[in-house]
Amino acid sequence: MKPTISIIDSTLRDGSHALRHQLSADAITAYCKRAETARVPILMVGHGNGLGASSLQLGKALLSDREMMIAARAGLRSTKLGAFLLPGYGTIQDDVEPVLDLGVQVLMVASHCTEANITRQHIEYAVGKGVVTYGVLMMIHRVSSEELLVQARMMQSYGASAIILMDSAGALLPHEVAVRVRALTQGLTIDVGFHAHNNLGMAIANSVAAVEAGAKIIDGTTRGLGAGAGNCQLEVIVAVLQKMGYRTDLDFYPLMDAGDFVTANIMTKPQEIGSIELMSGLAGVFSGFAPHVRKAAAQFNVDPRDIFMELGKRNVVAGQEDMIIDVAAELAKRSA
Repeated sequence: MKPTISIIDSTLRDGSHALRHQLSADAITAYCKRAETARVPILMVGHGNGLGASSLQLGKALLSDREMMIAARAGLRSTKLGAFLLPGYGTIQDDVEPVLDLGVQVLMVASHCTEANITRQHIEYAVGKGVVTYGVLMMIHRVSSEELLVQARMMQSYGASAIILMDSAGALLPHEVAVRVRALTQGLTIDVGFHAHNNLGMAIANSVAAVEAGAKIIDGTTRGLGAGAGNCQLEVIVAVLQKMGYRTDLDFYPLMDAGDFVTANIMTKPQEIGSIELMSGLAGVFSGFAPHVRKAAAQFNVDPRDIFMELGKRNVVAGQEDMIIDVAAELAKRSA
């Protein structure tokens, strides 16, 4: 018998990127009620870059972390409320502790795929508080499966109860996902999850490949709402997994209803693979850079696709958004 796949809904976290972090309290509460009805086990809420990330550089959120969590709690009963943390943006004292006091039950602590060591104190703190704590490795296309396992073992040693692998740029193909996931499922004693982006149109296929390689957690969003070309669309992956014989224990019709609510009330434009999103995947650059790249391209009158390719050559990662302006200025100077 095939295992049950646990679903994490990041519509109100990664989806925030697509809305420039302007989610209202009413929209959060209303979506949470629908996720509850769909029996979503974990719902992530917050700024797209996590706790403490609201800023002019990364995008100023409409609401504070506190306001978002209060709005979410108003719509949740059984579904666990989750928050996302990138050490450096958020701190334990100022950002993690306050939201735990508000009822956050799951914390994802994330780092670039080669920097798991920076998550130690945050993972250990959350575990010590009795919170379900996942380690997250981002931009996993940048390193080999062997290096990913080394990094994941660090997070496991800190107390993480699962490791989520994020294809943050949507740069991987199914066989590449399978190799990375299989290395972790065979080398760890905790569960492995996968979070896909759709820049190359591979989000569903990559999520299926992850499950077939042993992943027991899939992280996605309704309607695929998210940074760049968006995420793995939950309604679709749940249907596909069920057709393949896997259980998810979600109520499928209410999940589709939640997606319909997103389309009618939250999305500002269709989630699609445009030229910018496609170039992000080809260049292996974080999907969330797209609005910043567009702005810089217009400011310096250069092709945004060239900016993405240059950022990829420099191996720029999330948190280095300031490099976008530098690259755009250099490209403009070259063409002058």
